[in-house]
Amino acid sequence: MSQQVKIGKTDVTATALGLGTNAVGGYNLFPNLKDETGLDIVKTGVENGITLLDTAYVYGLGHSEELVGKAIKDFDRSKLVIATKGAHDFSTGEQVIKNDPKFLTEQVEASLKRLGTDYIDIYYIHFPDHDTPKAEAVGALQRLREQGKIRAIGVSNFSLDQIKDANADGYLDVVEDEFSLLHQDHGADMLPYLKENNISFVPYFPLASGLLTGKYTKDVNFPKDDIRSQIADFQEPRYSNILAAIDKVRPIADAHDATVAQTILAWYIKNPLISVVIPGAKKPEQVAANAKAMSVNLTDDEFKAIDAAFKGFKHITSGKSLADPD
Repeated sequence: MSQQVKIGKTDVTATALGLGTNAVGGYNLFPNLKDETGLDIVKTGVENGITLLDTAYVYGLGHSEELVGKAIKDFDRSKLVIATKGAHDFSTGEQVIKNDPKFLTEQVEASLKRLGTDYIDIYYIHFPDHDTPKAEAVGALQRLREQGKIRAIGVSNFSLDQIKDANADGYLDVVEDEFSLLHQDHGADMLPYLKENNISFVPYFPLASGLLTGKYTKDVNFPKDDIRSQIADFQEPRYSNILAAIDKVRPIADAHDATVAQTILAWYIKNPLISVVIPGAKKPEQVAANAKAMSVNLTDDEFKAIDAAFKGFKHITSGKSLADPD
């Protein structure tokens, strides 16, 4: 039985490893995506024991939600945890971020239709806007929860002050943000507050856009038109330091007959500050491989060894990593 975690103060429970679906129908984010592959990615996740599926309106402007909804029709809905997000308004032809209650209410209703379900397990405000008081925005979601349309309330990409405002009435259950062994600075200020207030934390980009899978080598070179050539993680001496830290994970992975990626994901699963980790995938095979991380049971010493290997990245401001699923 895979480890189950409780989301905030709610009765929503999910596997400690979920599936990020921005490459499922996210045609506006990634080139050459195929709907059939996206459907297979979601189905493979569920078939391999993953219960939490994380999507958003902005992934394909609703298309990811539609594909997730279609993919889950052959499964028991009551055993799945569907998370989606909203804040983007394209009605004027330009992207505008909105958190006002009326807009969020409309977005939840639209997401319900696209997903083909009568309730959403976790609904996140995807990004903060500049004008709406966050307690008012969350209050709108609380009213939808009272109507049975959502079960848990979340925010994504919020600062600590914005999180505190959003939780003014104690309604907030979960926060999602970028966090990885390479980008620990992103959550450093908020994690103590979340733990103190029984708010779950869900990190995205846990494999740092593939860097933490162990697939890169010292002699890799990116052409100037490859975005990775402009990313701090791939610049020296940081890049060599990352590879050195990954090399310290390899013996632990070997001891568990696991890959580096599975072992890194197992570190997140064991981390008491993290509720659900949501690596993405572009292929069904990646999902099946990631799911095996739920069977990698690190010892306390192994967890500490991985933590120590990446200690040098805890207080380095690194910026956001590549907008690519792991």
